[in-house]
Amino acid sequence: MDAGLKCELEQKVLDGERLTREDGIALYGSDDLAWLGGLAHEVRTRKNGDVVHFNVNRHLNMTNVCTASCAYCSFQRKPGEKDAYTMRIEEAVKLAKAMEGENLTELHIVNGLHPNLPWRYYPRSLSELKKALPDVSLKAFTATEIHHFETISGMPASEILDELIEAGLESLTGGGAEIFDWEVRQHIVDHNTHWEDWSRIHRLAHEKGLKTPSTMLYGHIEEPRHRVDHVLRLRELQDETGGFQVFIPLRYQHDFVDMQDGKIRNRLQARTQMATGAEALKTFAVSRLLFDNVPHVKVFWVMHGVQTAQLALQHGADDMDGSVVEYKITHDADNYGTPNKLTREDLLDLITDAGFRPVERNTRYEIIREYDGPDASRRESPQPMRV
Repeated sequence: MDAGLKCELEQKVLDGERLTREDGIALYGSDDLAWLGGLAHEVRTRKNGDVVHFNVNRHLNMTNVCTASCAYCSFQRKPGEKDAYTMRIEEAVKLAKAMEGENLTELHIVNGLHPNLPWRYYPRSLSELKKALPDVSLKAFTATEIHHFETISGMPASEILDELIEAGLESLTGGGAEIFDWEVRQHIVDHNTHWEDWSRIHRLAHEKGLKTPSTMLYGHIEEPRHRVDHVLRLRELQDETGGFQVFIPLRYQHDFVDMQDGKIRNRLQARTQMATGAEALKTFAVSRLLFDNVPHVKVFWVMHGVQTAQLALQHGADDMDGSVVEYKITHDADNYGTPNKLTREDLLDLITDAGFRPVERNTRYEIIREYDGPDASRRESPQPMRV
């Protein structure tokens, strides 16, 4: 990037001017990560000060049986496979109750697209979970799952969402987005929920008062221009609805666990490399700069490793999700040393060690508790780390 363009882009950011598609592609073309991180840190500080949000949540996957065979996914199983499972609702409630400790505030529920489960299984499961855990928010189902429910129920998404909300749904999850551009999507996704239906369903959810997350799966066969296109589609929808609370870049993972059964379900890994830490930080920084109308950017430490997650807080992210105990959808590389669990105390230590002030939130980003930040006599105020 020449000095003139660099100066122009920096001034646009400092003036609060909206960046264009061409600006986003140019930012990805920069190899000055410290500069990118500094700009993103400026924006995140304007929006969120020295705060890093977190929540105490658990993940519940009631079935891994799925009609789709998406090229990146190692979670799905076909009916009859040895380790395919589907929980009875009573089992799911029992498991969720066992997760209740540590003042749990959120249950995050994502499943496979089961070919045989009846539609009524899903609202009933939420209803029973809510009875068992009345103070826990239910963040459940991707837009892909809602689209699947339309198929198996014959009902429109609007009625489906009404029933799920009545049963206790407080937010959709952000999954099923991956990369929206068809040039990439046709090679990675094996279901019928694409941008048109994904956006339609989130638009409906926002109209009904739900706040939802948005995501992007990066670091596989896409190019930076596809990431920019993805974010700008979400930005345009956010201009319309204002319903996205957070954007979550998710790093594509190779399969290090599920291939133990001899089946490599992740068909992308033979021709891809996982994104490096530097590429991850660039993605967070550019996303924060482009997605100017979403309040929060979250780093999911399970998919990035703890150290990269801490650095992401200095490259645009202001949320570190969450105290996950088990996450079956993806697996991090063993040599990253990523733990299976971070407690509330672990998250507090990681956030303050990165130079920020931890704030515990609920699903709707309402503050539950604020904690002390780093010792001001020992640490300077947070600044992006020079890489």
